[in-house]
Amino acid sequence: MLFTPFTIGNLELKNRIVMSPMCMYSCYQEDGKITNWHKTHYSSRAVGQVGLVMVEASAVTAQGRISPADLGIWSDDQTAGLSELVSLIHENDGRIGIQLAHAGRKSMVEGPIIAPSAIAFNEQHRTPEAMTIDQIEDTILSFKNAAVRAVEAGFDVIEIHAAHGYLINEFLSPLSNLRTDEYGGDRDRRYHILGRIITAIKECWQGPLFVRISAAEYHPEGNSLEDITYYTERMKQQSVDLIDCSSGGVVPAAPQVFPGFQVQYAEHIREQTKIATGAVGLITDAMQANTILENNQADLIFLGRELLRDPYWARRASDQLNGTIDIPIQYERGWM
Repeated sequence: MLFTPFTIGNLELKNRIVMSPMCMYSCYQEDGKITNWHKTHYSSRAVGQVGLVMVEASAVTAQGRISPADLGIWSDDQTAGLSELVSLIHENDGRIGIQLAHAGRKSMVEGPIIAPSAIAFNEQHRTPEAMTIDQIEDTILSFKNAAVRAVEAGFDVIEIHAAHGYLINEFLSPLSNLRTDEYGGDRDRRYHILGRIITAIKECWQGPLFVRISAAEYHPEGNSLEDITYYTERMKQQSVDLIDCSSGGVVPAAPQVFPGFQVQYAEHIREQTKIATGAVGLITDAMQANTILENNQADLIFLGRELLRDPYWARRASDQLNGTIDIPIQYERGWM
């Protein structure tokens, strides 16, 4: 199944292999613009026959970067480089998505940082300012404007980053959201900003919309899998197409890690809500990936470190599964 096409929304992917969004911290001019590194890094995975290449967390505001070297989509000046990257992927018969993100209290840029509540992530992080209603409105608009730029650049998929303890995840979690207004309190109010961001993006975006979530917070007072399943039902009602199931990052808690340790979340959410899911987390072997799909535990396989180690993982996986994949004509002598 790993090499069967998958249709989601109005898009067909040639296989079920997705390059997971991973920060490169490579905007050396601190301007958020695409560099030659990004062009080489991402296009090589398309040459390697990855079905969907997801571009790293791209900040919707300069203040919302994780680091000063983060990629950005907060300015029209950044669109030309993103468009060139899209063209490179399309030239190599790949599809490309971009993850829209705001780091919230985990931002390490200079100047004030913002979050739902004035609570630092840990002792090494600064205490953020609790967001005003005006700042919330501006942030929602920033996500919408970023989506407009994604349309202009020609991306095939948008993913909203609502995981790993960044801004949207901070709103969703009772561990980091102590607000008493319409954006905090019970889980419906904690969902409010994500719901509004989805609505704003869909006003200008017609393609598949993914959301990356942290399905476990590894804290007894944090969101449970039941809570995340409830949020997923809300997202499905808003026509989100796929849930990218990760975990952790809201508080400094270390999960027990083992091969495929997050697949259980993708399986549970898929089974309970009947929405497409992506599995991610220590998936390294072709047989492992194929079994996840065959057992209906997920619809797409998101690979992170394995695709950093080997841009041509798909060819190796095809050999292991006794399958065939398209071979770039330039590489036929080496791949036969």
